Amino acid sequence: MIRKIAYILFTILFLAACTDEPVETVFFDLDTENGVFISCEGNFMYGNASLSFYNYKTKSVQNDLFYARNNVPLGDVAQSMYLNGNSLFLVANNSGKIYVIDPKTAAFKGAITGLTSPRYILFITEEKAYISDLYAHHITVFNPSTLEKTGQIDLSEEHTSEQMAKVGNYVYISSWSYDNKILVIDSEKDELIDEIEVPLQPKDLKVDKNGKLWIFSDGGFEGSSAGNEQPALTRVDPETFTVEKILRFEDDSNPYDLELNNTQDTLYFINQGVCKMAVESKTLPDSAFISGADKLFYSLGLNPNNNEIYVSDAIDYTQDAIIYRYSQSGVLNDSFKVGVNPSDFLFR
Repeated sequence: MIRKIAYILFTILFLAACTDEPVETVFFDLDTENGVFISCEGNFMYGNASLSFYNYKTKSVQNDLFYARNNVPLGDVAQSMYLNGNSLFLVANNSGKIYVIDPKTAAFKGAITGLTSPRYILFITEEKAYISDLYAHHITVFNPSTLEKTGQIDLSEEHTSEQMAKVGNYVYISSWSYDNKILVIDSEKDELIDEIEVPLQPKDLKVDKNGKLWIFSDGGFEGSSAGNEQPALTRVDPETFTVEKILRFEDDSNPYDLELNNTQDTLYFINQGVCKMAVESKTLPDSAFISGADKLFYSLGLNPNNNEIYVSDAIDYTQDAIIYRYSQSGVLNDSFKVGVNPSDFLFR
């Protein structure tokens, strides 16, 4: 009998997770100002993604906001999130959809569905935004106000799309999966106009105070059909589409999650701890700024208001993670638990 009841409950939750819209909204007040939203991937194919909010004034955390407010799970792999006007966009990668909620209440407002494997969003104007996709060979164009898909930008069959950054009228897109190209899109014409070759598997993109583009490449993996090389940090001049500098990491390095401080003059990333380097530096840092010993650092975020550093410890990738909050000088201020595999931070 117990097994039968458990099966029925599982079926109800599964069917709810498969619907296009959450149902039976639960109304209650949320304090989602003066803090940070944290999206948690969950585990691939488990449908246990979640959304948390941490108030750094009260040092309190609210977990499972999306489920608590809308009575339905967030989906499978929460990849990234964005605040645009009065809407918070939550990208559910393996679910192939983007949820839109009210950032003050977490109440469901709408969704963009029918996507292959959405990864990131870049807002171009009030009426146009791009969605990158891991497996589709195009960029989806949509209207952020109406959530209507309005077109697509075709890429070659050799390219997919990952992170995006805009400089002037051009959008630069990393083609990460088995590729070594930064794609250049003319955002006025919505056309692919050029490609920039960089070290293998470029992923993270950031634009510094000088307007230079910084790219993290993971170098692939041993046995990959695309090859395998040392991870690299590359600087590109976005005006001339030329590579200006390539800094190679050691063979045993695994750098990821590139971030910038609020003055855009210092890069931060994870590599056996949290590292930082000035954008004017000619060499990579020798050691971590914040030690990652006995921790499994997974994602990184910098509060643009005060440069406080938030870094997640995934522990073992299956249990609720810990977020560590450090001052900009590296002093631990607080720690708290969220969901499984935190992926992104959005500060209010």
